[in-house]
Amino acid sequence: MWRQKLTGDYDIAVVGSGFAGSLMAMVARRLGHSVALIERGAHPRVVIGESSTPLSNLLLEELAIRYDLPSLRPLAKWGSWRKAYPGVTCGLKRGFTFHHHVAGIARVADPDRQDQLLVEASPRDEIADTHWYRADLDQLLVREAQKLDVVYFEETNLQRLRDYGSEIGLEGERNGQDMQLRAKVVVDATGPRGFIHRALQRGEGGIPDYPSTQALYSHFSGVRRLGDTRYSRTTEDPPYPIDDAAVHHVFDGGWIWVLQFNNGMTSAGVAATDEFALRMRFCEGQPSWFRVLDLIPALKEQFAEARVERPFTHIPRLSFRSAQAAGRRWVQLPSAAGFVDPLLSSGFPLTLLGVERLARIIEQTWETEEFSVQLQEYAMRTDAELLATARLVSGLYANMNNFPVFVALSLLYFGAASYSEAARRLGKADLVSSFLLCSHPEFGRESKRLLDRARYPLTEKESDALVRAILAVIDPIDVAGLGRLERRNWYPVDTNDLFDAAGKLGASCEEVAGMLRRCGFERETVRC
Repeated sequence: MWRQKLTGDYDIAVVGSGFAGSLMAMVARRLGHSVALIERGAHPRVVIGESSTPLSNLLLEELAIRYDLPSLRPLAKWGSWRKAYPGVTCGLKRGFTFHHHVAGIARVADPDRQDQLLVEASPRDEIADTHWYRADLDQLLVREAQKLDVVYFEETNLQRLRDYGSEIGLEGERNGQDMQLRAKVVVDATGPRGFIHRALQRGEGGIPDYPSTQALYSHFSGVRRLGDTRYSRTTEDPPYPIDDAAVHHVFDGGWIWVLQFNNGMTSAGVAATDEFALRMRFCEGQPSWFRVLDLIPALKEQFAEARVERPFTHIPRLSFRSAQAAGRRWVQLPSAAGFVDPLLSSGFPLTLLGVERLARIIEQTWETEEFSVQLQEYAMRTDAELLATARLVSGLYANMNNFPVFVALSLLYFGAASYSEAARRLGKADLVSSFLLCSHPEFGRESKRLLDRARYPLTEKESDALVRAILAVIDPIDVAGLGRLERRNWYPVDTNDLFDAAGKLGASCEEVAGMLRRCGFERETVRC
């Protein structure tokens, strides 16, 4: 039986309508291009990747301003999100909370705080980061894209990609009908091992010296706050409520995340080495989750009355690196080009940096010979940042049973992230051209050297020496007081740290004060 064919010609086809795909489609429309946004499934749907960061929110805000997307700007802060979109679920994220556990042993809080790491990201709720409840957020972004006349195709099964020289052909099926689209450029936003990876059979590049890991996760209701359990009581008040954060529970071989949303739902899951995952039999789903909880008494108490609200998802191969991130007329966003681990919430800033770079390439070199050259440069930068992230996460996995080194390695991330955010907010983005400052001539090189050392077993003496070396490397870019040992693993937001570090940013006291006021720090101490 002959079936009617669905056809169309576009400047840009974006495959995948998660937050990155929808954002890329909106930016492309604002640049004056015709855009098709193609989705294999339908919204709302739940996906992994839910915890934003200060740098992520800044990048989202910058894209919203540069490309005239005012509906997205409120999403950059907890307070403005709740005012503009009270019906779109999110979670309050004041910082990063880490707790170290020895499997099977009840945790008693160390009075010297050597079994925890708290890094505050904002001084109060109104300007805090957020956890993104993707079922709500992604659906909102698709609607916003459609308002800009992005042509949206959902429940579309793309099967083939054909290169016609001046165009790329996309072929598949939608609602029982053959579908054929053509575009001058195809942007893949479908995630690891997604559309272009399958259609072109490019294979995987592999991540050198990275452990094989798996993940198991779901959403829950009825989860208590960890701060209300007996395992978290301390004699001192932490910089922020420990649950209003991305909460990480670290143990030898893996870690567990707990993210709480304002609709009563909690996202929780475990990422771990193959050895641990096989021992816990992740492939069994829910029974495995309860076996893991039995090893962490604090979490077992926190989840004692929890209800599982959706089937568990098991990812048997968590990390991924595409063998090729761009071609002559196609390109993968960083979320499709590779993935490491959700441990440091690195997926969002990596992807938003990719959207920013790709937008500028389209804006500046569209339909010129330079366009394909820039796509290859984009691909190389994307791959370099993925590998830098993998080196750091690999070092963290290697030291989950050596928490002092784990903390110090984490400070490489927090040092680079806080320096990058401050520099960009001061209008000095040229100082921070790469994620984790991996292309920085001193910090990037020295970080790599230290992370290579961290992958091997360390004696106590070697661990102490490595911690001191890490703090020395961080010092020239430390704008958040991360080298202050008297803080004993609790790092609050203190504007004095920024004023003291103004010279590291090439900024004056007045410039720092102005930046803080623009960021909403009117209530905090602002000296000059």
